[in-house]
Amino acid sequence: MIEYMKKHEQYVREMLNKKLGQDDLAALLAYHDKQIQWMQHERLVHLIVTLFVCLFTLLALGFACFAVSWPALLLCVVFIVLSVAYLVHYFRLENGVQRWYRLSNQIRQSM
Repeated sequence: MIEYMKKHEQYVREMLNKKLGQDDLAALLAYHDKQIQWMQHERLVHLIVTLFVCLFTLLALGFACFAVSWPALLLCVVFIVLSVAYLVHYFRLENGVQRWYRLSNQIRQSM
């Protein structure tokens, strides 16, 4: 997903450097806004998944406090690693969408 975002961002920046006409800029803006909509949906899905994984992490930690055992601690470690991975991915996704908002504003200013 992150690679897809980088390719799209590179494409839009290349098109902005070409000094397109009004019609082409309008088409680029429509295309870019559609991509933003898709990423907003993707971002929402990843937010929900991230929140649930973090919730399960807290539940596993609570369980491990009451029933200390190697399987419970291993479950906590797995959920913590998974939570960190999801948080990093969501952070990158969120920052990418924020960059795309600025690109959208640049396209509008060029029109």
